[in-house]
Amino acid sequence: MHLHLILLVAYSIALTAAGLWIGRSVRGSGDFFVAGRSLSAPLIFSTVLAANIGAGTTVGAAGLAYSEGISAWWWNGSAAIGSLALAFWIGPRMWRLAREQGFYTAGDYLEYRYSPTVRGLLASLIWIGTLAVLAAQLLAGAAVLAAVGDIPKSTGIIIGALAMTIYFVAGGLLSSAWVNLLQLIVLIGGFVVAMPLLYSAAGGSAGFDAIAPPHPDYWNIMYSSGAGLSGWAMLAVLTPAFIISPGLLQKTYGAKDERAVRLGVGLQGVAQMLFAFIPVFFGIAARAAHLQIDNPNLVLPTVLATQLPVFVGALGLAAVFSAEVSTCDAILFMLSTSLSKDLYKRFVDPSADDARVLLVARLAAVAGGIGGVFLAIQLETIVGALRIFYSLLSVSLFVPVVGGLFLRRARAAEALAAIAAGVGTLLVATYTGEGRGYGLLNPEMLGLLASATAYMATMMARRSIS
Repeated sequence: MHLHLILLVAYSIALTAAGLWIGRSVRGSGDFFVAGRSLSAPLIFSTVLAANIGAGTTVGAAGLAYSEGISAWWWNGSAAIGSLALAFWIGPRMWRLAREQGFYTAGDYLEYRYSPTVRGLLASLIWIGTLAVLAAQLLAGAAVLAAVGDIPKSTGIIIGALAMTIYFVAGGLLSSAWVNLLQLIVLIGGFVVAMPLLYSAAGGSAGFDAIAPPHPDYWNIMYSSGAGLSGWAMLAVLTPAFIISPGLLQKTYGAKDERAVRLGVGLQGVAQMLFAFIPVFFGIAARAAHLQIDNPNLVLPTVLATQLPVFVGALGLAAVFSAEVSTCDAILFMLSTSLSKDLYKRFVDPSADDARVLLVARLAAVAGGIGGVFLAIQLETIVGALRIFYSLLSVSLFVPVVGGLFLRRARAAEALAAIAAGVGTLLVATYTGEGRGYGLLNPEMLGLLASATAYMATMMARRSIS
């Protein structure tokens, strides 16, 4: 077990050193925010895929598969569907606008299309929600360290936060894109090597056939639990968020051309759809190996640490740690850019020069890392933390972004009405429906419907008055 820990620490140091070395190339906010708009399709592919494969898609999905069954595929599958929509529907349009108007952040687009008020309101909401998803990644990293070295939760959270904050602060998107490529190689390689060995260790086909499922729909891919955490209900929670996530939109801003957006993000969506089966396999393999695990956060790291040879298990654990750290830098990207550009530069000090904006972005990343640590210590489950973020993102941002691209007559009033209706409905439906909503409509679906209805109703009312 100590060897696992030594290898993970060495790997973390290597990632940090690589990020610091690449960060020497950053000369201004353009390099930090959009990598000088120079990213090729392979780099877009790797940085988006590495960002999308994180705590939820690995540790969270494996924990869901252990308890819910193969319907946990939808956690990754829904994100992949959203990525395909980003690649061929939203991404190219946003890239053209970003190139023409010099956008660095999603907030730049929101102010251009609506108003400073919409920009500031959504930047604030994103900051709140993004801390929750950062906390989820830190929880996953801590679970890995707890499984291999009995490291306390709070200590593991701090170690993960230090690793990702240092290399991101050094180089922003430029460091992230290249370090993500290294992380992706370790991630895919570790899982590919571990899967056949784990299949054999769990008894092969006989071991999997002998699984005693915890509920009758364990093998039903369309199953949705009472809390709406798997099955088709995930489409409403995750798909819209992965179409308009500020962190992903800003990565497309860094592409060198539209082809890089379509090819890089599109192939990433296909890759994630295939990857979706991997954490499901690990979760089900934990049952085939007769492991008794109460904490869903520990399913994947426990399987890797106890059911495989030491070096293979260490490679698999490094793969999981890669997933969490690579997603953390995408989250810090959202935190730092929304605070420095969307809030500080726009509302606090409009005259701030490039050097000051870059400094504030780096300080914001540090502050976000600290905030994520404190929140992670308070939260218990990865899936619960992630749902806060994805729900808030979907109901507040999806309709204003998409409506702004395709409905030219929409104004700030429509965006503000959509935000208020979406967030308000989400909160009411979550509270009154005990987190489940009503019937087939979970709180996220109701929030999206309310947001779209308010947007269109406000537009029609304004047009009738004018």
